[in-house]
Amino acid sequence: MKGKFLLAIDQGTSSSRTVIYDHDARVITSAQQEFPQIYPQPGWVEHDPEAIWGSVTAVTRDAMHKAGAVAADISAIGITNQRETTLIWDRDTGECVYNAIVWQDRRTAAYCQTLKDDGLEATVSKKTGLRLDPYFSGTKIAWILDHVDGVREKAEAGKLAFGTIDCFLLWRLTGGKVHATDATNASRTLLFNIHSQEWDEELLALFSIPRELLPEVRDSAADFGLATHDCVGGNVPVCGIAGDQQAALIGQAGFEPGMTKSTYGTGCFVVANTGSEALQSENQLLTTIAMRINGKVTYGLEGSVFVAGSAMQWLRDELRVIDAAPESEGIARDTGVVEGVYVVPAFAGLGAPYWDPDARGAILGLTRGSGRDDIVTATLQSVAYQTCDLIDAMSEDGIKPSVIRVDGGMVANGWFLQFLSDVLNIPVERPKNVESTVLGAAYLAGYQAGIVSSPDAIGELWRRDKLFEPEMQADQRERLLAGWHDAVRRVRSGI
Repeated sequence: MKGKFLLAIDQGTSSSRTVIYDHDARVITSAQQEFPQIYPQPGWVEHDPEAIWGSVTAVTRDAMHKAGAVAADISAIGITNQRETTLIWDRDTGECVYNAIVWQDRRTAAYCQTLKDDGLEATVSKKTGLRLDPYFSGTKIAWILDHVDGVREKAEAGKLAFGTIDCFLLWRLTGGKVHATDATNASRTLLFNIHSQEWDEELLALFSIPRELLPEVRDSAADFGLATHDCVGGNVPVCGIAGDQQAALIGQAGFEPGMTKSTYGTGCFVVANTGSEALQSENQLLTTIAMRINGKVTYGLEGSVFVAGSAMQWLRDELRVIDAAPESEGIARDTGVVEGVYVVPAFAGLGAPYWDPDARGAILGLTRGSGRDDIVTATLQSVAYQTCDLIDAMSEDGIKPSVIRVDGGMVANGWFLQFLSDVLNIPVERPKNVESTVLGAAYLAGYQAGIVSSPDAIGELWRRDKLFEPEMQADQRERLLAGWHDAVRRVRSGI
C-alpha cells in the first residue's frame, strides 16, 4: 500500500482539524483552527464558506508539515463534518451564492410549522426518519433558492450545486471534479429516502428543490476521487466520508445493534445502532443511517441536543465567568451537585425529545446566595439532564443501553462524566482516544484503502480509559430530574 499515513479532516461547527494517523490508528500529529461564527439576527447562524475552506487547507498543510509528510506518504483521506449545514455554489466558479446556513439556524421555523399544519410531517418522517424542523438541510436549501436573487433560475438550469460541508470540501479538494456525498450525510437533508436509498422525487417537489442541485450518494467507505488541491501537495485518494455523529459511532466501534455512544461537542448527540431495522421512534427521536458499507445499510436511532459544549463557550465568551472550559471541572468539584438552580440552555430552541424551536434559554431558581459557581455547575449539569431526556426516550422506544460510550471535548471533565452516570443510572465508558469523530473518518478511509481489514478489526483497536459507575442515591436523582423537567416546562413555547 502506497503511503504510511492516514489523513482525516474533521470540519466542525466552531473549528476545523486535521489529524494524521499511522496504519495502526495511532496519532502522529494534528492541527486545529477556529473560525468565526456569524449571527445576522436572533436565531440565525451562518459560516463564511471561504473561512471554512481556508481553515481546512491551513490545518491540513500544518499537520502534514509537522508530520514531515508529503502526498506520497498519505494512503487515503477521510472526511467527517458538521451535518445539515447547507451550501450552494456555482459549478463553474466554485463560489457559494450565500453563506453556509448552519445546522443550528432557526430561520425556517415558520416554514416548517406551515408544512406541519398542512399535515405533511408524517409523510416526511416515514421516508426520511426525520422531523419537519429547521435543523435539517431541506428547508435551508429552499430558503436560499427563494431569498437570494437569481439562484432558483440558475439552479433549475443546472448551473449550481448543493452540498453539505463534506460535499463542498470534496468538490474543492478534487478541483470540482467530484460532486458526491455519503449516505449518512444524505440522510440528514429531508430529501433522501432512507429505505430506497435514493433522492425522493416527492420530497423534492414538496420543498421545490431542483434535482439538478443534488450530489451523487455513495457508501461511507468508497472511492470519492483524488484530492489534487495544493493543500495536500499531490494526488491522494479520498476514501471515506461520514457525518460527524455517525463517524463517532464508527470511531467508538459501535457496530453491533444496541451499542450506544454520546458525543459532546458543540451539541450533544446520542446514537444507538439498530442494525438493519429502521426503527421508527414513538418518542420524538430520529431514525437515521448510521453507516453504509459495502452497500449494506446500518440504521441508527438518534437524539440531538443543540447546546452542550457551546454552553461552556457561552460561560466563557458571553457571561465571562470562566476563562477556559476546563476551569468548569474544578469549580464543579468544589461546589458539588447544585440543587434548585437550573440552567436551560435553549439558545437555539430545544432539540429532541421536545423539538421546540421557539423555546429560549433561562436560569431558574436563583436566590440571593446564588453565585458564579452555582451557575457554572448548573450549566454542566444541564448537559447531563438533556442526555438523560434522550436516553429515557430511547428506552421508551425499546433501546435500553447497558453502558454508554462517550467522546468529544467535554468528556475530559471527569466530574461531568460522574454526574452523567449518576443521573442516567448507567455506567459511562470514556475511551483512551476521546476524539472518536475524526478517528471514525480515518477508519473508513483505512477500510476502503485496504489498511483496516474489517469492522471487527476496528473493534479490536478500541481501548477504554475509565469507567464511571452510578453512585447517586435514587431519591436525589429523582429530585434533580423533577426540578429539571419543571425548568424545561417553564421555557417551552405555548405551554
